Amino acid sequence: MKRNSLISNLQKKFAQRSWNDTLLLVQRCMDKSRDESKPCEPLIRSLERLQDVLHAPNTSVTRSRLEVIAKQQGMGFHFTEDTCYLTADLFYLEVLLLPCGGVQKVKVALHGEGPVPSESFLKTLRSKDFEAFSVMLKDLFTQYNIPGDSEMKLKLLESLRFLVRDLQKLSGEPENCDSQQQLVNNSRIGHLIAVKEDSPLMILFYESPNDGTTAPSVIQAAQVTVDASSVPHRLQMASVLPEPLQLDSQGCPVFAPLSEVPNETLPACFLLRLKPPVPMLTSFVEELSLITDVAVAQTDLQWAPLHRLLVAGSHRSSDLLTEKLLPDGEMHRYVFPGATWDVPGQKAALVEAVPFTHPAQVPALLQLLRHQCAVNTLLRSCSSPESAAGPGGASVCITGIWEMSSDVTGIPSESQLLEVRPESATSFSVTFTHPSVDSLCVLLVNVCSPQQITCRIFGVETPDASVEDHMKNFLSIPGTMKMLLSRLQSASPPTSADADKDPSALVEIAAEDPATVSQNAPLQEDSVSQTEINPSVNSYLCSAVGLCAQQAEL
Repeated sequence: MKRNSLISNLQKKFAQRSWNDTLLLVQRCMDKSRDESKPCEPLIRSLERLQDVLHAPNTSVTRSRLEVIAKQQGMGFHFTEDTCYLTADLFYLEVLLLPCGGVQKVKVALHGEGPVPSESFLKTLRSKDFEAFSVMLKDLFTQYNIPGDSEMKLKLLESLRFLVRDLQKLSGEPENCDSQQQLVNNSRIGHLIAVKEDSPLMILFYESPNDGTTAPSVIQAAQVTVDASSVPHRLQMASVLPEPLQLDSQGCPVFAPLSEVPNETLPACFLLRLKPPVPMLTSFVEELSLITDVAVAQTDLQWAPLHRLLVAGSHRSSDLLTEKLLPDGEMHRYVFPGATWDVPGQKAALVEAVPFTHPAQVPALLQLLRHQCAVNTLLRSCSSPESAAGPGGASVCITGIWEMSSDVTGIPSESQLLEVRPESATSFSVTFTHPSVDSLCVLLVNVCSPQQITCRIFGVETPDASVEDHMKNFLSIPGTMKMLLSRLQSASPPTSADADKDPSALVEIAAEDPATVSQNAPLQEDSVSQTEINPSVNSYLCSAVGLCAQQAEL
């Protein structure tokens, strides 16, 4: 009874108010009751749901939606009769509204500059895609969310502008790239998306090739910005590239030392914010620091074996077993033995930002990031993130011998079972059964650089060059293995003498060749030495038990 009376009194009190006035009243009450820097999340979510239903039918509701988005980004907000202002320390957005609630014009103004029309923000708001607008605003806010007091912010903004101009000069340097993908993957500075008032500078530095399956290409980007640092660094306050651009004997641009150009020592450094974050091995993270002489922050990094980070989003994958369904319906099952991957050399973490202090460091950083991305692409190709969750089943490892539990159902009996083991930071082996002979074979893959991949096959005589070409062009283990298995299947069956050949002889042949697959590995301490490769290959070929030997029993 008391509840009915309360609702009746509320209805009488607000009978003369419009819904929009009530909505504004709720917002004012929310602002008064809580700190503006910590808006009430439940109320914000409720307002978003209500505004989604209303579809912004008038100026008042559009204004309210913009205010919520501004507060979510930590920005200020105020308005006049028909104009909204979303403000930050170093820039602001000006949104001119129509009486019907539509958007007539959007302008962006950076500190010390006049407002400039923004077609990208205008198009997004006119389509009422407030979620995309919020993402774009977040990127812009991150770009200019520079730490420090007013004087410090202005100095860092000036330094960042000189850095951006130098990177744009580097991107204008002609390079031998026949396609957009080659420009992204092989050029010194990647592909720059030019900085504008309404968007930050982005560098596209890696694009995975189409591997012929349903897996989409992955494009890796980095946003160039500046952030606070606990250690002061000397940053440029002028261009470090002479005019006109000068090249050294190897065709690389010549940079002026910071001591020869205006510079200041500031408690900050430049950043490459990686989008999305890149799983990186400890050895690669250490190499980043060697290039820049600035340590990558590791306080928030969560370390795990690399393969676990790469298959974390795969619905039909576990830490130890992944599945890849090829377009023709063939199923590959890849086992990652936990004992071989849970080692210090395979410890990795998701790296979100790479600090640096000079534009001359960027090409080397991008090349190292590409190297890790190439390794990640190959290992990630063993799983199908787009597939639905499969039926239950478990994989267990008992004293090094894999036994697949018998309750795994729904997997084609003709599926291929393969084992992937790490050999170094940049190489791994794939063990498989010969399709025509009851024997094991090993494909040894070494990612010498993002542009160079070597492959060697043990246990069978077949040209390595074609396998290398396929692996380099498609960066797909399943695609390469399908091609290799098909070639072995159609080849003449080996004679009994070949089948009985001592596999250890293959190891001796490999030992006689000093040009091992790891000779060009960029991380010398993690390179695959002769003593590292030979025992493992020998164990794969000579052991009578192992996961591949049990495939026929499944």
